[in-house]
Amino acid sequence: MARAQFQKGQKVWVECVGAWAQIEKVQPVWAKGFEEPVRVTYDVGLGREFLGHELLLPSDDPAANAGESWRLMRARNKWQTAEDCPHHPYPGTYPVVVTDKADWGGWRVPGAEYDRDPDQIEFQARLIAAAPRLMALAERLTASVDEAPDDAPPELLMLAREARTVLKSVTDVLSAPPDGAAAAPRESRAA
Repeated sequence: MARAQFQKGQKVWVECVGAWAQIEKVQPVWAKGFEEPVRVTYDVGLGREFLGHELLLPSDDPAANAGESWRLMRARNKWQTAEDCPHHPYPGTYPVVVTDKADWGGWRVPGAEYDRDPDQIEFQARLIAAAPRLMALAERLTASVDEAPDDAPPELLMLAREARTVLKSVTDVLSAPPDGAAAAPRESRAA
């Protein structure tokens, strides 16, 4: 027996197409002698019906609020002394972005990659450490425009729309629906 995993109007990710869609129609397939449908397909307006395993739900990212205390630290370079790399911005060290309350976990680069272009790696480290604050700024911008969209100048509307797109690419996390997420639609059939 099959049960519907999604409901009409629900937003889903269609994995094989690589696009977001909305469930337009839940289509149970009934067989004589069974009280429940034997299969359930979903019409999402993409030209064919999809089975539940081909669709994913957006889900909350449990790590989304973990970025509040990201900070840039410097670690001692074990392979090169300060005298070996005077061309580095901070000779004898490399940047580490710590994303945990304890001083570990986060972003690091291999020494050879840092030595190849230290200025670029330093920039990346500063950008990654600032990412939570930049994300909060984008969220405040979109919330501000959403409060009074008619009063916002066109340039601000465009910036808010772009910020919303960037935020969605960061916050939309996909997951398979839990078993029995929604009850199968019951329809009476005349035999």
